[in-house]
Amino acid sequence: MFVSAEDSTPSFKGFTLILPAVSVGNVGQLAVDLIISTLNMPKVGHFHTDCLIPMVGNGPYSSLEQLSTNAEVYSHSDLKLAVLQIRSPVLQNKGKLFRKLLVSWIKSSGFSRTVLLSSSHAYQRDDQQLKGPALRYLLSPALQDVGDTLRELGWAELEKVSLFPGINDSDKRHYIPGGGVTKGLYADCCAESVPLAVVLLFCSEGDNVPDAFTLTNHLNDWLHLLEKSPQGATPWKVPSSWRLLFGSGIPPLLF
Repeated sequence: MFVSAEDSTPSFKGFTLILPAVSVGNVGQLAVDLIISTLNMPKVGHFHTDCLIPMVGNGPYSSLEQLSTNAEVYSHSDLKLAVLQIRSPVLQNKGKLFRKLLVSWIKSSGFSRTVLLSSSHAYQRDDQQLKGPALRYLLSPALQDVGDTLRELGWAELEKVSLFPGINDSDKRHYIPGGGVTKGLYADCCAESVPLAVVLLFCSEGDNVPDAFTLTNHLNDWLHLLEKSPQGATPWKVPSSWRLLFGSGIPPLLF
């Protein structure tokens, strides 16, 4: 359930919604951090649910911010853009309910399209997925009209893989290991006629900051959230909270 930070509930009619999946390397969440920080998007509310692990922390984008929670909504009215940042994993056995709540909110808010930023284990790719770039996309039937645009950008649609390779190659499905709720939410949006685009990157656990920049750059090529510099680079603003992404450093008293 969406809870507004103001007395009145903001209108998201016709907006694009971007949200991450809690997936391998936290790439989607890091990419969303870059978008919120760079566009200086104000927080307009939070997504209240008992399906996520409870958490609270300092403001991730500025020392002047209030405390942050596990699912918060940011908005940029000029770009007609809303972002739902999810900061904690879905509780065990709560995935189906969480997806149902998300789809219900997306439909009731009137978003024109939803973009799910995700990732998948690079080491579990099929042979055909080893070719070309690591970026893949999926479109629900209600958003198939943007397929030509994505292909013109050089994006590749996520391939279906065999359930039993070498035994029965006729039975294929989408396989997104490490993708969290990605596959389930995609299936739900297809069934509910919700315009959804899944944009994911094959990656491995580690320092996934470069993967986040790669994902946001590809997304910007499509949605044009930010103008590129004369040198062709996109000036993303790294959040202040990333200074502690890998801890506070080695205590000097150890030496």
